Amino acid sequence: MEATAGTSPAGCGVTAMFLEHAKEDDYPAIIELVNAAYRGTGAVESWNIETGIIEGTRLTDSLLRQDLATKPDAHFLVHRDLAGGAIVGTVWLEPVNNRAWYLGLFTIDPALQKQHLGRKLLSAAEDFARAHKAKSIRMGVLSVRSALVAWYQRRGYQLTGETEPYPYGDNRFGTPLRDDLEFVILGKQL
Repeated sequence: MEATAGTSPAGCGVTAMFLEHAKEDDYPAIIELVNAAYRGTGAVESWNIETGIIEGTRLTDSLLRQDLATKPDAHFLVHRDLAGGAIVGTVWLEPVNNRAWYLGLFTIDPALQKQHLGRKLLSAAEDFARAHKAKSIRMGVLSVRSALVAWYQRRGYQLTGETEPYPYGDNRFGTPLRDDLEFVILGKQL
């Protein structure tokens, strides 16, 4: 299933952003993009990389395949550059129950981040979830990433007061460099 997101609320002037489900042929490009956006492995560093927080690979082929296999109701969506077809953004949307959806693996190509594509992708992801009967979106963000938490808050997400522990000892997503990591949970009604 494919989706096109329409104009965002609040008069942001965001125009349609086309999302499509990731295909197996896309996995190498997705993995490269996610690792560049989260860990700064590309030519241009993202404004919100996890330098000094977590090091190592954020996503591998086996992790991606495992998540897709164990979460068949999830939608892993990509946005492509219209001119060349390159993947420039990703978002994972997963129904948690009949009302709340989880948002994760939200990335924009670091070289394009100053073009407000993150705002457009987030709006498109919300439109996609809404079209699939979601009533709210939740996400976990590392509490020490205050600039990223603030970015989501400016887009209508609120701290729920809930936290989740960081999975110390499980280095599938990288090696933590700090001993004070936890996830704060943000949510937004759609």
